Amino acid sequence: MLIRLIGLVTIEHEGLAPLHVSGGQAQTVLARLVLERESGTVRENLADTLWPEGLPDTWASALRGVVSRVRAHLANPLQRPGETPLVSQSGRYLLRLPEGAAVDVEAAERAVVQAEAALADGGHATAQQLSAGAVAQLRGSFLPAQEGEWAGGVRERLEDLRLRALELASLSAAGLGEEHPALRYAEEAVRHAPLRESAHRCRMTAHAAAGNRADALRAYHRLREVLAEELGIDPAAETQAAYLELLRSGRPAVPRRRPAACRTGGTVLDPVLLGAFEALPRPSGSPPRRVG
Repeated sequence: MLIRLIGLVTIEHEGLAPLHVSGGQAQTVLARLVLERESGTVRENLADTLWPEGLPDTWASALRGVVSRVRAHLANPLQRPGETPLVSQSGRYLLRLPEGAAVDVEAAERAVVQAEAALADGGHATAQQLSAGAVAQLRGSFLPAQEGEWAGGVRERLEDLRLRALELASLSAAGLGEEHPALRYAEEAVRHAPLRESAHRCRMTAHAAAGNRADALRAYHRLREVLAEELGIDPAAETQAAYLELLRSGRPAVPRRRPAACRTGGTVLDPVLLGAFEALPRPSGSPPRRVG
């Protein structure tokens, strides 16, 4: 089972066409129940997420109706009659996904964490696979039409995660000597977060790794100008150190390249992550099923 919460919200069972969860309220309820399934979701909190401007008089029955639709979406064709992964207990909704179920948001987060460990250990190829897969997965939007504190907070966390993935993809590509992807990922990070110094350092590293010392120095000076104009501050000590290293040796420190390993920290990497978040097998020619 694979649940996608970014972009088109779908539930995928192996060997079946993906089920598209239609309706903004059903998508929002599914997303919160999935992301909070370890502890369960308080009924009132779920209602506040659906109606951030204030609860309607009939919110309790309206919420039950939305939850009922989500329960129908989650039904596995192979489960026994009467079984349900979603139950109400002591004022909370509890979701129990089957063993081996994957969620795109969580897979992307695991990939970024493992990519950071791989890069620190010199495993550039592994870091590149994981971070590039996370970048591809995180390019969609998370519940773009849903307002409120909860949805906005998740979007902020995912945007930070995407920036981390872009920077890792850039640095690992630079370590592998792949200059064009290194610069492309760095430029994308800078576009999304023009005041984020770590993204600018990635751009400096990418230019320097390609042998473009002058462009790397210009990237630093552009950052310094932006920070002065927007925030009235100088670059951080780490950024200034990278600049001084450029002046001294012509290139900032780039992670050393070592033979790629299939393990990081002694843990076998999840093939779902190494496969760049490929969907579960889908019958050929089968478009997403739509359930309203």
